[in-house]
Amino acid sequence: MATAAMSLLGLSACSKGILDPQGPIAEANKTILIDSIAIMLAIVIPTMIATVGFAWWYRASNTRATYRPDFAHSGAVELVVWSIPILVILLLGGVAWIGSHDLDPAKPIESTEQPLDIQVVALDWKWLFIYPDGHVATVNELTVPVNVPLRMSLTSSSVMNVFFVPQLGTMIYAMSGMQSPLNLMASSEGTFHGLGAHYSGAGFSDMSFKVNAVSKEQFQAWLAKAQTAPERLDRAAYEELARQSSPVAPKTFTLADPGLFDAIVRHKIPPGPGPQPESASSTPSVSSSNGG
Repeated sequence: MATAAMSLLGLSACSKGILDPQGPIAEANKTILIDSIAIMLAIVIPTMIATVGFAWWYRASNTRATYRPDFAHSGAVELVVWSIPILVILLLGGVAWIGSHDLDPAKPIESTEQPLDIQVVALDWKWLFIYPDGHVATVNELTVPVNVPLRMSLTSSSVMNVFFVPQLGTMIYAMSGMQSPLNLMASSEGTFHGLGAHYSGAGFSDMSFKVNAVSKEQFQAWLAKAQTAPERLDRAAYEELARQSSPVAPKTFTLADPGLFDAIVRHKIPPGPGPQPESASSTPSVSSSNGG
């Protein structure tokens, strides 16, 4: 377990992922990961040292080592063998218990700023972001102001998927017919990578998006420009957008139907078919490129 965690640390460091947090939730996730690894190493490292030590001490050439073929029980050995794992389990359980409550995705982030509502829909194979208060929507690109809590609601148009922005933290499932809450916040400006972290068919590899964290002034300027987008997102436009396709370039719409997200969640708009067999007549258009 510790070896796998260390490998994850190395990979995430190279890709500016979970070890390069850009928000309070991701920062807390990083702390939990490092604390958990440190706790596990408290038993892994002594075990590795003891293995080498025992092999060296009880080597055939060491006449000082006591040979005890009839040894059966030692209270001191039992105490060490059981107490250390029990302490590790208690510590890991404590970290998980505290973290699961403090980092509950539905728990609002404390801030003096008014939260920004964002509705997220996992499509085949792209992400739709709806700003209900701004009356705009975007595809495969999310623009947010820094130091402003993001109050997100997630659903899926067909099969379930997982929304994840490693540098902001907390992956969460998006499922058809359900609405999952998620609270995040970006604490510094930059462009962060987001992805669908659950396999959902042939175009899954292209199901990624950009998160642009900008200043509040830049966000207002972006929103004003987005509200002049010529394309309108109504039910007909959504049904066209929901068709399976990949990769899909970022696009901006003006929101013509403020009840669109609710209609998707409640299946007033029929859900998508999900991944289809290759032999199906309605094979989706999927590119072999890596997309965005």
